[in-house]
Amino acid sequence: MKRSPRQPFILSPALQQRLNSYALAASAAGVGVLAVTQPAAAKIIYTAAHAVITRNHAVALDLNHDGKKDFTFQETFITTTSVDEDHSLILSVLPARQKNEIWGKAQQASALRAGVQVGPKGKFSVSKKTMAVDYYADGTGGSGTCAGQWNNLKNRYLGLKFIINGTTHFGWARLNVTCTTTYESHKVTGVLTGYAYETTPNKPIITGKTQDPDDDDQPAPASLKIHTSEPATLGALALGAPGLAVWKREESVSRAPDGT
Repeated sequence: MKRSPRQPFILSPALQQRLNSYALAASAAGVGVLAVTQPAAAKIIYTAAHAVITRNHAVALDLNHDGKKDFTFQETFITTTSVDEDHSLILSVLPARQKNEIWGKAQQASALRAGVQVGPKGKFSVSKKTMAVDYYADGTGGSGTCAGQWNNLKNRYLGLKFIINGTTHFGWARLNVTCTTTYESHKVTGVLTGYAYETTPNKPIITGKTQDPDDDDQPAPASLKIHTSEPATLGALALGAPGLAVWKREESVSRAPDGT
């Protein structure tokens, strides 16, 4: 049986005009979406950690993960006698790079609480700073004494100032410190539990904050708000021929009985 040739589908002038209009709208909307969905630069970078600082294990801190250490935590053993009867164990932190600084007074590192602003007005200096000390004196019957601002504290913060590509940035490191002076055990131990830094140069960071308030979800820009009737229409365009059939039905229904 011979098939009759398929008649070409001819769009009415009104439908053709609507197709052209929606094509332009879809193109403009696509450009707008690309413009507003570019990923925003992170501001606070937080890293969880569990690094134990002891006499035989120093810990290097690389705040911005560029492969270069910014600060070093270490424990130093100092003795005043030849048989180690009187000695000290000193937990300290020191800048590992030139111009990096630590918040503290004189040679003591400050044990900041959560909620402190670490920024240009901070009390920074470039020197090595002591966190906690365990003094042991055998001549006094094996007694010991713990001292320092970080003596037996949990969840306290170091204020840190460091340089990235010539620009100043601020950060913090959170630690727990324990000091024991029993006859069997004399030691001071630090545990680094997390650290963070602000990626925006010279912008302060709050101790304990792991996310910048500006990083919270924001309402969708006005350019992304689309009327509910248009997504279905643009979707029909994406369907190709089936979509055109839907369009044809919509157009026929939308016309009044008198053809207007």
